[in-house]
Amino acid sequence: MIKSMTGYGVANFDDERGHYAVEIKSLNSKFLELNLKLPKAFSDKELFLRNECTRLLERGKISVSITAEQDDPTSKAATINKALLKHYFSELKDIADTLETSHENLLETVLSLPEVITYKEEKADDKEWEKVHEVFLAAIKEFEQFRIDEGAVLKVDLAMRSNKLMELLLQVEEKETSRIPLIREKINHYLEETVGKENVDKNRFEQELIYYIDKLDITEEKVRLRSHCNYFIKALESEDANGKKLAFISQEMGREINTLGSKANNAEIQQTVVQMKEELEKIKEQLLNVL
Repeated sequence: MIKSMTGYGVANFDDERGHYAVEIKSLNSKFLELNLKLPKAFSDKELFLRNECTRLLERGKISVSITAEQDDPTSKAATINKALLKHYFSELKDIADTLETSHENLLETVLSLPEVITYKEEKADDKEWEKVHEVFLAAIKEFEQFRIDEGAVLKVDLAMRSNKLMELLLQVEEKETSRIPLIREKINHYLEETVGKENVDKNRFEQELIYYIDKLDITEEKVRLRSHCNYFIKALESEDANGKKLAFISQEMGREINTLGSKANNAEIQQTVVQMKEELEKIKEQLLNVL
């Protein structure tokens, strides 16, 4: 199944305790580049979430953002130790009176002393984590569906371009039928003009011509290119098809096309080869976005 490497998924959940949301976005990348943002209360779950992302999202430049907003604004409020504050304030006031200094900013000084103000440790309970995990999995599901839908569009385009390569290969075969006779005629004409028709050793000429034509033979390249194109289309239909596998096949297709161009020795065939290279380049561009 072809999937796009780009994707987007979001899921939300609200209950009496607050609002939870997970947003997942991804772009192209050869490897998994994960940027995970989550509330401090769930920091102990970071390793678990990273492993889940690696297992489920595979690869891409992926951003996962988890937010948890509690309806009770006092849940994260700081606590003031009143008894300790009074003690510090009284001690400092006595010292200020003894030294005959001002009481200005005395309260501000007391509030900055150790343990006068304490903050609640942000840590989610099991029920809250279960809800966040459910929302995370729901966002993953939507994200995967987005990738599948985009992959279906890519699959159509890639299949069309691969078939276009096969059509161009047929054009090469049609033009090739007249190629060898033209080469033979051209070489024969050149020899007759340079050494004279009566001085041409026909046996030697035939031997050299066979050797030369053998060097220009493109039968193997045509067979291999057609095989690669068929394999490419078969890989598109496979359940385990992936971008890396298709990229390897496209590289092999490129090698055969380049060899066709270098052996063509024919302007029309070389023009067709240029068209094949253009189609292959578009295939490679699309494969950059295939998972």
